[in-house]
Amino acid sequence: MRLLFQGDSITDAGRDRSDIHNLGRGYARFAAEMLREAFPDKEWEFVNLGISGNRTKDLLARCQTDFVDIQPDILSILIGINDTWRAFDSNDPTTPEQFEENYRKVLENVKKHTNAKIIMLEPFLLHNSPDKDNWRGDLNAKIDVVRRLAREFADVYIPLDGLFAAASVEKEPAHWAPDGVHPSEAGAKLIADAYVEAVKKIL
Repeated sequence: MRLLFQGDSITDAGRDRSDIHNLGRGYARFAAEMLREAFPDKEWEFVNLGISGNRTKDLLARCQTDFVDIQPDILSILIGINDTWRAFDSNDPTTPEQFEENYRKVLENVKKHTNAKIIMLEPFLLHNSPDKDNWRGDLNAKIDVVRRLAREFADVYIPLDGLFAAASVEKEPAHWAPDGVHPSEAGAKLIADAYVEAVKKIL
C-alpha cells in the first residue's frame, strides 16, 4: 500500500529530500506511525514529496514526476497557504480562479493516470499572529475552492481550518501553530489523528 503525502512546508516538515521515504518531523511522520500501529499486517510504503514554499502552480509543474509516476494507492494533498502568503509578502497573488485551475488540472491528471484514492486536506490559518489577520479573506476564497473541488474529486476531505478553529477553543492557537501556519508537534498530531481516520474510510 503506497501512500503519497503531497503539499508544501507543512507536509515537507524538514524531510531529507534525498530520500523520498523520509517523512520529516510533521504530521506525515505521526500519521505513518499511527497507521503502521493500527494496521500491522499491511505492507505500507510511505512517500513524502511535500516541498516547502510550494503553491498549486508548483504541484502542477511536477504533477507527472511527483504524482503520476509514483502511482500511489492513496494520495493526500495539503496546499494553499502559500498561494495566499505570496500575495502579502511578495506581491505575487494567486487569484481564486488561477488557484482552482491549477488544482483542478492536478486532480484531473491524477484521476486519469492513476488509480489513487484521494484525500484532500483543507488549508488553514490560526488567528494568533496579527500580521496575518488580513490574510483571511484571501484564504477563505481558496478554502471555498478546495471544498468545491473535494466534492468532485476527493474520496475523503479533512476540514483542517475548522478542526483547528475548534481546537483553538480548548487551547490557545499558539499551542497548535506558533506562527498561525506551521503546526507545533501538538498541531501535527492533531492533523495526523484526522488523517488516520480519513485513511480508515478508504481502506
